[in-house]
Amino acid sequence: MKCRADLRICLNCTHYDSRVAQQCRERRAEPVLEKAVGNFCEYFDFARRNWIPKSETNKREAVARDQLKKLLGD
Repeated sequence: MKCRADLRICLNCTHYDSRVAQQCRERRAEPVLEKAVGNFCEYFDFARRNWIPKSETNKREAVARDQLKKLLGD
């Protein structure tokens, strides 16, 4: 993701599945041609995913995250 990117896109939906027809498991939804562009599907629901950092090499970021967790009591 990048700044100012659309969040309400098919790729972020719980119904998105690249292995099914029209790449959507919700049968009532209208087909969307561009899955990475914002749309207004009434069946949209954000997919819940765990964030996994790309690399653990950034020690400064890790220290900042640890300090934030301590501050917030996590």
